Amino acid sequence: MMKGRKIEIKWGVLFILVGLIWMVFEKTMGWHDVHIDKHATYSMFIAPIAIAIYVFALLDKKRNYYGGKMTFKQGFVSGLFITLVVVILSPLSQYITSTYITPGYFNKVIEYSVSSGKMEQQAAEDYFNLHNYMIQAVTGAAIMGVLTSALVAIFVRSKS
Repeated sequence: MMKGRKIEIKWGVLFILVGLIWMVFEKTMGWHDVHIDKHATYSMFIAPIAIAIYVFALLDKKRNYYGGKMTFKQGFVSGLFITLVVVILSPLSQYITSTYITPGYFNKVIEYSVSSGKMEQQAAEDYFNLHNYMIQAVTGAAIMGVLTSALVAIFVRSKS
């Protein structure tokens, strides 16, 4: 069974690596400190890249596993396996991001959220921490992965 899932594993790992590179980019752009006020908006620019990875992954599966013909169901299931890989690796990715790429992020975003009047201190501390971000990473990856898998499978499937 796993032999037939090498493509999904490859693309799931690639998805995580691209996400880590994006975190380095965000940090470099100052969105984790100097321009933290722009972080919530600018971080959305990863979405088209994430969708593109699923498109390329399902096209790869269609071309190199299914011989150029793939049903919606085959594409959707393939997307779900990519999502599973991403969900499993998301806590590790969040740990790497928070510990090595941008270790001061939580303090900065808490400080910004409180000083800008967006949150009270305790609420900000409860929200902006590694444990909560790991949970958000897993649930976000699962929800967005299922939706993206369905959407991309519609467009990548072979037409009758």
